[in-house]
Amino acid sequence: MRRVTLFINGTSKNGKVVAVYGTLSDLLSVASNKLGIKASCLYNGKGGLIDDIALIRDDDVLYVSEGDPFIDPQNEAKVTSDQHGAHTDWLTLNIGGRPFTTTRSTLVSKEPESMLAHMFREKDVWGNKRDEHGAYLIDRSPEYFEPILNYLRHGQLIINEGINIRGVLEEARFFGIEQLAEQLEVAIKNSQPPEDHSPISRKEFVRFLLATPTKSELRCQGLNFSGADLSRLDLRYINFKMANLSRCNLTHANLCCSNLERADLSGANLDGANLQGVKMLCSNAEGASLKGCNFEDPSGLKANLEGANLKGVDMEGSQMTGINLRVATLKNAKLKNCNLRGATLAGTDLENCDLSGCDLQEANLRGSNVKGAIFEEMLTPLHMSQSVR
Repeated sequence: MRRVTLFINGTSKNGKVVAVYGTLSDLLSVASNKLGIKASCLYNGKGGLIDDIALIRDDDVLYVSEGDPFIDPQNEAKVTSDQHGAHTDWLTLNIGGRPFTTTRSTLVSKEPESMLAHMFREKDVWGNKRDEHGAYLIDRSPEYFEPILNYLRHGQLIINEGINIRGVLEEARFFGIEQLAEQLEVAIKNSQPPEDHSPISRKEFVRFLLATPTKSELRCQGLNFSGADLSRLDLRYINFKMANLSRCNLTHANLCCSNLERADLSGANLDGANLQGVKMLCSNAEGASLKGCNFEDPSGLKANLEGANLKGVDMEGSQMTGINLRVATLKNAKLKNCNLRGATLAGTDLENCDLSGCDLQEANLRGSNVKGAIFEEMLTPLHMSQSVR
């Protein structure tokens, strides 16, 4: 009795050993039952078609086909090996003149939609140029590429000291490694120092003043001086536009020709301050104290407080000749004994304002709200034409 080993055409695995008896048709029937196919042809190891059972010898290896041509199992094994090895073979990248050796699997598996994965998933699909050593040439920065390669190897973002994380981010974006790019963006955001909104102290500001010539404008726009002690300082010509000066101590400070437009002076103390030619358009000085301030400039430059919020301010005894308080709000303000000669108060809200002892000669009060205002002990009589709506 002869025995043979049967394999499905093109494979060398899961073979069956059977006894040879009867005719060739009997052997094909046995092969069909053993291998689970519809056997119709038999081939020897060299691809020869067997058409007579007498040609079969003991211990022959035969390949059973369903009618398709012979497939060499060794070639098939090679193709399979290539397919499995396509992602594990080693290759070298020349990144900006520096070689990096890695596996194809490293470049392909972690980020399958990245540029590197598309470049190296199949061999030589992109026709990448190589150097004299066979390394693939890529014109990018090697120090920024190294953290990216390590990320593809183990999935962790590790950046050595001295490497600019923003440079790594740009490389990650270039190679289309989206998950890494997102991690880098978060890392950059977390590395930024928190914004410092703490108020500037007197010591810090004096240092700035000493380093600045008196005739040059110091730009303090939008800065935070909340609660700072700036009393008796020379603050002439400084731009405090939109600055936070709430609750500041500005007593006897020289603010001549300073710009306080839209600044927050709520609750600040400006008693005795020099405010000649100051610009306080639309500023907020609600509840501030401005007792004994001087707004009167001998050269004729008038202070401008148009549209300012001066609710509840105390401006008792201030010199405000020619001041512009047009459409300002002075509700419940104290202006006792103020010099408002020639002042512009057109459209000003003076409701419940105490104007006792004020000099309002030639002042313009047209359209102003004087409901509940106190005009006792006026130095000069208030002419009707001054307040006609």
